[in-house]
Amino acid sequence: MPLTIREFNQAPAQDVRPVLTACLDVPRWVETLLARRPYPDLAALLAAAEALTPLRPDEVQQAMAAHPRIGEKASGESTEASWSRSEQSGVDSATAREFAAANAEYEAAFGHVFLVCASGRSGTELLENLRSRLSNDPEKELEVAGRELAAIAALRLEKAVTA
Repeated sequence: MPLTIREFNQAPAQDVRPVLTACLDVPRWVETLLARRPYPDLAALLAAAEALTPLRPDEVQQAMAAHPRIGEKASGESTEASWSRSEQSGVDSATAREFAAANAEYEAAFGHVFLVCASGRSGTELLENLRSRLSNDPEKELEVAGRELAAIAALRLEKAVTA
């Protein structure tokens, strides 16, 4: 259940921290957003979250660990798993099979999962995105993944906190 901006501002940090961590598992991002409360409105919270990017390479790597592979549905009843299943709803079973091979190729090239803001995108579009990113060098790809994480965090923050 989403928090109102008022509830977000007034709740104890230990109650809000898991909500923010579900949006983006980067302690610096979470703790800075908590420390800067109260926010006058949702737009100010979203702007503050965006201002904390780009993410550092170590933060990108940590945050990626909390995300399932594209094409593999997250299990469990956590908020993160529910959001992930919704975000990947454009990936059907036929595309999911193609993703298994593409994910293996990507992970062999970069040493981490392929990360993309999948919300509202088809499985075919996501697969094309993965394949196009295989030509990136590792440093560039980590930057791209960081931007994708920031986009995911913004979408999730809008689900977690309402005006």
